[in-house]
Amino acid sequence: MTSLPAAALHAINADLHCHSTVSDGWLEPEALVLRALGNGVELLALTDHDEVGGIDAAARVAAAHGLRFVPGVEISVSFAGETVHIVGLGIDHRNPALSAGLTQVREGRDTRAVRMSESLERVGIRDALAGARRFARNPALLSRAHFARHLVASGVMPDVRTVFDHYLVRGKPGFVDHQWATLEQAVGWIRAAGGIAVVAHPARYRLSAADFARLFDRFVAAGGEAVEVVSGAHTEDEMRRFATVARQRGLLASRASDFHGEKESAVDLGRCNPLPPDLEPVWSRLL
Repeated sequence: MTSLPAAALHAINADLHCHSTVSDGWLEPEALVLRALGNGVELLALTDHDEVGGIDAAARVAAAHGLRFVPGVEISVSFAGETVHIVGLGIDHRNPALSAGLTQVREGRDTRAVRMSESLERVGIRDALAGARRFARNPALLSRAHFARHLVASGVMPDVRTVFDHYLVRGKPGFVDHQWATLEQAVGWIRAAGGIAVVAHPARYRLSAADFARLFDRFVAAGGEAVEVVSGAHTEDEMRRFATVARQRGLLASRASDFHGEKESAVDLGRCNPLPPDLEPVWSRLL
C-alpha cells in the first residue's frame, strides 16, 4: 500500500492492460515496454490473454530503464453467453494454481480455431486457419484477432473491427461458441497468485442490466476487487457509468489502453483519460 497523497497517486501515468506477441499484440514484449517508455508511461502491466510467457522479458527491459512494471494476465471467462475478460494484476506468474488454470484455458483454443476455419469456409473464405497461423507468433494462442488480421490482409474487409462485426461476433458466420473458465475460477487463480482481479473493459459486454448486476455480484463474492473504469474501449459516457459502479460496489478503479498495436487500438499506451479523482486507483495496491 502506497503512502503517496491522492493527487500524486492519480497523477501517475499508469497503463494496466496491454498485449504483446505472446498473445494477440503486434509488438514483442521488449518493444512494447520501450513504446510505453516513449509515451511517458510510469507504471505498466503486461496482460496477455491466458498467457504469461512475455512477463520475464518485459520485466527485464522495464527494470533496465527504470519503469515500474506489474506482472499481469487477462483470463477468458464464460458468463451469460458472453466471453468476459478478467485481468489479474500483481500476480506471481509462476504460481502453480495460476499456471495450471491458464493451461486448461489455452487447451481449448486449437479446437475452437479449427471450428472457426470450418465455419468461415462455409461462407466462401478458404484456408483461414493457415492464414491466421501466419499472424500468430505464439502457436499455442491462436485468437479471433489472428483470423481478423488474415481477413484484412486477404482484402475481405478493410480493418479488424469490421471483420469482427461481420464475421467473428455471436450470430455471425465465423463465431464459434466456446466454454472458457468460470468467473470464480479466474478470480480464484488470480488470488492464489497473490494478484488483484479486475473486470476488463466492461462496456464491451453485451449483457442486460440484470446480467451486469449478477456479474458484479459474483465477482465481488469471489474476491474480485477492481474494474476498468477507463479503457481504450470506453466512451466518456461509459467511463462515467462504470465509475458509478466502482463507487456503488466499493471497487478499486483501473486505467488501461488495452493496446494491441498502432493500427488496431483506439488509444495508444499511456494515452487514456485520467481516472475520476474520487475513485481509488488500483495501483494504490501495486506500488
